[in-house]
Amino acid sequence: MKALVRWTALAAFFSLIAASLQAQAAGSLERGTYLMESVVACGNCHLQRGPQGEPLFDKGLSGGMVFEDAPFRAVAANITPDAQTGIGKWTDAQLMKAIREGIRPDGSLIGPPMPVPFYRNMSDDDVASIVAYLRAQAPVNHAVEKSKYNMPLPPNYGPPVKNVKAPSASDKRRYGKYLADIGHCMECHTPRDAKGQLQMAKLGSGGQVIPGPWGQSVSRNLTPHETGLKGWTDEQIAHSIRTGTNREGQPYKPPMAFGFYKNINDGDMAALIAYLRSLKPQTMAAGK
Repeated sequence: MKALVRWTALAAFFSLIAASLQAQAAGSLERGTYLMESVVACGNCHLQRGPQGEPLFDKGLSGGMVFEDAPFRAVAANITPDAQTGIGKWTDAQLMKAIREGIRPDGSLIGPPMPVPFYRNMSDDDVASIVAYLRAQAPVNHAVEKSKYNMPLPPNYGPPVKNVKAPSASDKRRYGKYLADIGHCMECHTPRDAKGQLQMAKLGSGGQVIPGPWGQSVSRNLTPHETGLKGWTDEQIAHSIRTGTNREGQPYKPPMAFGFYKNINDGDMAALIAYLRSLKPQTMAAGK
């Protein structure tokens, strides 16, 4: 009888573990919530904003933030499940295609600053998790203006994306690169040429001038160069990412998503830092 009780208790214990793992598994709402409220940080662009750029959290991911530069005047889309002005009529497959391939259900291409080239690396499970998160949001009726481009958009961002798996978290550098890709860190921290294209040979060396309601901010050099992170400890890098302050405690300007990055867990932060340490050391462009 005692043995039966013990086995029953063990079975219940392992059932609880299995249920917990299932709840936290990739492809789940819990995983989507973590990604969206930490490293992926879609709300940094898609939250509706006030006149000074302040996020209007009660309006959710209903868009409208304007990104204006010489190549384009882009307006963040409403990605709440509103049927008229948001993504309420889109299927899960259409949402995944829009995120990873930059193609809307009507076949039109989503232009910059949507970081599609980086999102193409997002795993099937993680993109499904993000879709689950978007489905769980309250619909907000908010029509936004269409983006306008003064530059030619590509016909597409590459072949259809399918069967993508995330690297194992045990490989810190590879998993850190994966997180940096889906967090599109290099979209801002890599310099652009005169046509607005990322100069991938200078990956992570910063120098982009980013205008906004805050004035102008210049992206930092994230490579292990003297002008970058060479003299920084891991703890200093993690603190800076989470708090939006430099080593002297002075605040950085937006659009870095510090309000989201404060939620990056310790394991993911360590992986991100390991990846940054592996970048080719490069100096930031002169005058930047």
